[in-house]
Amino acid sequence: MPKTPTDLYDYGECDICGTAMQARHIKQDFWVRGELIVLDNVPAGVCPQCGAKIVNAAVGHHIAEVLGNAERIAAAPRMAVPVIRLDAEPQAVTESPMTS
Repeated sequence: MPKTPTDLYDYGECDICGTAMQARHIKQDFWVRGELIVLDNVPAGVCPQCGAKIVNAAVGHHIAEVLGNAERIAAAPRMAVPVIRLDAEPQAVTESPMTS
């Protein structure tokens, strides 16, 4: 499969940990007017160390166009996702003092 211009884009180093970003195609989720939208095949830079993700400006503009297209969103396939309520805060873990 030939490389596209977005595959050749240099994402530089991760702003969080300084590791070189790697070009990937990812799934990215967005909440739009209370609805979960998942975009697939998004060209992005992904940090292999910490998982940070970035897109270049052209991809960002294209994402905005897609998310603003109500007809395209309405015609897109649907998928079910589990929704789990996190009821309680986790209990703090306390370490027992070491005995000597």
